[in-house]
Amino acid sequence: MLSGFHTTQDRRIIGLMSGTSADGIDAAVIRLGEKDDGLSLDVLGFDTVAFPTGLRHGLMEVSDSKTGRIDELSRLHFELGELFARAAYIAADSAGLTMEEIDLIGSHGQTVHHLPERVGRFGVETGATLQIGDPSVIAQRTGVVTVGDFRAADVARGGQGAPLVPYVDFLLFRHPEKVRALLNLGGIANLTVLPADPKPEDVLAFDTGPANMLIDAVARAELESDMDADGATARLGRPAEYLVADVLAIPYFERPPPKSTGRELFGDRCASDLVRAGREAGLSSADLLATATEITVRSIEDACRRFVMPVVTRLDELIVSGGGARNGFLLERLARVLAPAEVSTSDDHGLSSDAKEAVAFAVLADRTVRGLPGSLPGATGADRPAVLGKICLPG
Repeated sequence: MLSGFHTTQDRRIIGLMSGTSADGIDAAVIRLGEKDDGLSLDVLGFDTVAFPTGLRHGLMEVSDSKTGRIDELSRLHFELGELFARAAYIAADSAGLTMEEIDLIGSHGQTVHHLPERVGRFGVETGATLQIGDPSVIAQRTGVVTVGDFRAADVARGGQGAPLVPYVDFLLFRHPEKVRALLNLGGIANLTVLPADPKPEDVLAFDTGPANMLIDAVARAELESDMDADGATARLGRPAEYLVADVLAIPYFERPPPKSTGRELFGDRCASDLVRAGREAGLSSADLLATATEITVRSIEDACRRFVMPVVTRLDELIVSGGGARNGFLLERLARVLAPAEVSTSDDHGLSSDAKEAVAFAVLADRTVRGLPGSLPGATGADRPAVLGKICLPG
C-alpha cells in the first residue's frame, strides 16, 4: 500500500475518463470509504469538459494507422495530460474542494489504439493497447498522486485490457438474490453480468459491439449533429434489415468472451460504409439512424442470448449507464427484446449514468495505491487478477 493511504479513512478521489467517442473528458469527484457490507461511495461533483475544437479530428487521425504520425501522437500525449489536469481542477471546484483536499486522481486517458489479440514477433508474443494523456503531467499540474495507464498490466498478464469497469460493477451492484447485467452504452457497448450473490470469479463481462460510436457517426453525417437526441429521428425510421445483417455478420459478434473491441472495427470507417450503402439504397436519414440503433440493440440481444443466458439462465435486471442511457428509443427497444428483464438506468440506483465510468476509474485508482487487484480474469481473459496502472508522484 502506498504510504499515506489508510483504508479506514474516507478518501476524496477524482476519476477522469475519455471514451471511444473522443469528444471530451468526464470528471467525477467521489468520497470513498468502507462499511460493513462493502464500499461507501458518494459522488461529490461531476463535470463533462468538452475537447477544444479540432482535437477530436486530431485524435481520429493519430488513431488510424493510415494517417497517424508519431510527432502528433507524442504532442497529443502531453497536450491531453494538460487538459485532463484542467478537468480535474474544474471537477474539484464543482465539488467545493481545493486540489489540496484531493487525495488521489485516477485517469483512464484516451485510447488511440487497442490491439488485444496476441501476435508473435521478434521471439515474443503480446497484445497491445495505447492510452494517451500522460498521468505524470496530471500529477505535476495538480500536486496530487495520479494513477494512469490502467490497461497495460492486464494485457501483460495475457488479458484483453478491457473491460475494466466490471470489478467496480461487482463492488457496487451485486445483489444477494437478483441476476443483474450492467450495460454501459458509450462509444462501445460493454456488458457485466452479476449472478445472484456472486463471487469475483463468477462475473462475466465483455464488449458486445458498437453503441454511440456508430449512432453518433451516422447522426453527424445525416443530421450535422453530434447525436440523435433521445433517438428522436431513429424513432421515425425503419431499419434496413439487410444492412443490420451485414454489420452483424462481422466475425467479432460470434467470438466467445472474453473479448473487447473499439473504433478499429466499429469506428468512422464502419459508419461511412453504412451511410454510403444506405444512401445508395435511397434510405432516409431516419431509416439510417434506425438501422444504426437496431445494430446496437440486436448485437446486445444476441450477446445475451448467445453468451449470457447459458451461464445464468435468467436475467432479472438490466442497469444501463453511459451516454446511451439518455436515448429513450434505444432503451425502449432493449426493454422489448430483453423482456421480461427490468430495464433501468444507474441513476435509478443512485449513481449518475453519465458519471459511472469516471467514478469507476477513481475506485480503481484507490485499489491500485492500496496494492489490490482491479481486474477480473473472467472479464479480460488474463491468467490472474492484476494491480492496474502506473502511480505518478507529484513534486
